[in-house]
Amino acid sequence: ANQEKVAKATEIAAKKKDEAQQHITQVPTAMFFQYNTQLGPPYHVLVDTNFINFSIKNKLEIYKSMMDCLLAKCIPCITDCVMAELEKLGSKYRLALRLAKDPRFDRIPCSHSGTYADDCLLQRCQQHRCYIVATCDKDLKRKIRKIPGVPIMYINSRKFSIERMPEAFG
Repeated sequence: ANQEKVAKATEIAAKKKDEAQQHITQVPTAMFFQYNTQLGPPYHVLVDTNFINFSIKNKLEIYKSMMDCLLAKCIPCITDCVMAELEKLGSKYRLALRLAKDPRFDRIPCSHSGTYADDCLLQRCQQHRCYIVATCDKDLKRKIRKIPGVPIMYINSRKFSIERMPEAFG
């Protein structure tokens, strides 16, 4: 009876192991080890709400500072969710909203329900790995680090810095 229990337990463990090995996530074809071949000038930068606010507090012009950091042409992109989040913040952040409506910024429409900007940016950079994500939010940066090939731009000592970029900029 004891041997039957052991045999069943090993059989169940073997089935679970086989099921676990069969689930493999598809790696994008643009990835060459950790190097993302889809990234190239002009860089498309997804901008988060707090990145705009922190750049205003540090008196940094977003467009010019991005170009100084990456040494190439940049296209700042703002999703509808980030725009909605800026509008919800009210009159205190109206300068950030006016800055986000700059014609140099690309507006990206969102097709999902809800207006939570962090999930929107995370979903967008998982689907299309051609973006650099600009954020100062620690939780969002931690989530983005789990996605291979997506660089993160942040503000460090009154200038823009970038991490996980193939060519060491910033």
